[in-house]
Amino acid sequence: MGAGMGYLLFVTLIQAFSFSLIGVYLAGHVDSYFAVLVRVVLAGLVFIPLTRWRQVEPRFMRSMLLIGALQFGVTYVCLYLSFRVLTVPEVLLFTILTPLHVTLIEDALNRRFNPWALLAAVVAVLGAGVIRYDGLDGDFLGGFLLLQLANFTYAAGQVLYKHLVARYPSDLPHYRRFGYFYLGALAVVLPAFLIFGNPQHLPEASTQWIVLLFLGLCSTALGMYWWNKGACMVNGGTLAVMNNLHVPLGLLINLLIWNQHEDFTH
Repeated sequence: MGAGMGYLLFVTLIQAFSFSLIGVYLAGHVDSYFAVLVRVVLAGLVFIPLTRWRQVEPRFMRSMLLIGALQFGVTYVCLYLSFRVLTVPEVLLFTILTPLHVTLIEDALNRRFNPWALLAAVVAVLGAGVIRYDGLDGDFLGGFLLLQLANFTYAAGQVLYKHLVARYPSDLPHYRRFGYFYLGALAVVLPAFLIFGNPQHLPEASTQWIVLLFLGLCSTALGMYWWNKGACMVNGGTLAVMNNLHVPLGLLINLLIWNQHEDFTH
């Protein structure tokens, strides 16, 4: 197993825990916009002091701001909002289309159609669907649409980062150029909180703050950095498949630790 797969697998495990932490401790208790804002600020405090500001290609900086706005800003605002109407298992189900977004965006940027990469993504979707799907009923359209937007922006961010790093190679390690990512995310999340946030629903319990610290430092700082770094080290088909591994892991963790089981048959 290569280093790229190692990064992606480690982050997948973090993601699998994160879905349940959000659904159990934050959703319905802490304002969604505030929770996402805290995550961005904490991650930014880790990476921005390490970021090189001089002698960096301006187009690279602007592209990183866009990637951060998409992959974290838009993605996680939509994700947290979806938890208002969906359970953890439902959220996991509706993220299974991310590999298709990854494959299609990757092929579009390369101006090609790779049937094998698309097949790998379809197999990943079908495999996750078999695990998670058993006759869904009910009006989940709003949550589903939010998550499809999140799937698209998350996929677009990681694929664009992979191409950006290849286009602008540097002797600097990735983390010296990653702070721009969180500034881009902040440009989306901060206005969203100021306009739509509810200051009456800030964290009150110490457990909620601990969860936010974990999500900010582990899931957002380390997780987003290692995921994008790993994405640069694998091909598009592998990246697409890895985007779905959190579904069975997340379901298993949610069931074993929090004993939450969603019956989709009614």
